[in-house]
Amino acid sequence: MVLKEEEKKAEETSEDQKGQGALSRKNSHSSFCPTDDDDEDEEKKLELGPMIALKEQLEKDKDDESLRRWKEQLLGSVDMEEVGETTDPVVKIMYLTIRSPDREDMVLTVPENGNPTSKEPWFTLKEGSKYTLVFTFRVTNNIVSGLRYSNSVWKTGLKVYSRKEMLGTFSPQAEPYNHVMFEESTPSGMLVRGSYSVKSKFVDDDNKCYLENNYTFDIRKNWL
Repeated sequence: MVLKEEEKKAEETSEDQKGQGALSRKNSHSSFCPTDDDDEDEEKKLELGPMIALKEQLEKDKDDESLRRWKEQLLGSVDMEEVGETTDPVVKIMYLTIRSPDREDMVLTVPENGNPTSKEPWFTLKEGSKYTLVFTFRVTNNIVSGLRYSNSVWKTGLKVYSRKEMLGTFSPQAEPYNHVMFEESTPSGMLVRGSYSVKSKFVDDDNKCYLENNYTFDIRKNWL
């Protein structure tokens, strides 16, 4: 009886060890699916402190050479003349340039409020032509993070086109930035000719809108 009980205990111990060995080679379910505690940790990581003006960030610990170099690498090239005392970046969209191999560049000044004053179409595109949009803008006061562009196009009340594009993160500097969008083509045919209305926006990672641009343009058989 004693031997049988000892053998039984040995078998149970062996089974336990096998189970432990099997578990040691596999990730548990919780390794892939975060628990409530994991979610709380993620939320804690996302709780950022108050924003600090860029000038204050750059001047803090300025006597520490290694820390200064690290900040320069992190922040990129910053023009101190364009840095302000407040935390909010300032982004001004200055020009929209339309490039096409069929004609000279069209350079359009973007109104301060984003709305051209003329009731006429802001520009005209030739049907079946290739074109590229280039936005010229300035960044001052602070770094703008995740600046992106979106626009929607309507014809006779129906949305016919929409797009979004990430422009990037930009430091304050005196010289304006030029962002070249990817090349596009206008459709062709009698049905696509006519007037279109556009609503475009420039926003950053904080969903701060720097410009809402509303205008109309025409697609015609030929360039004007």
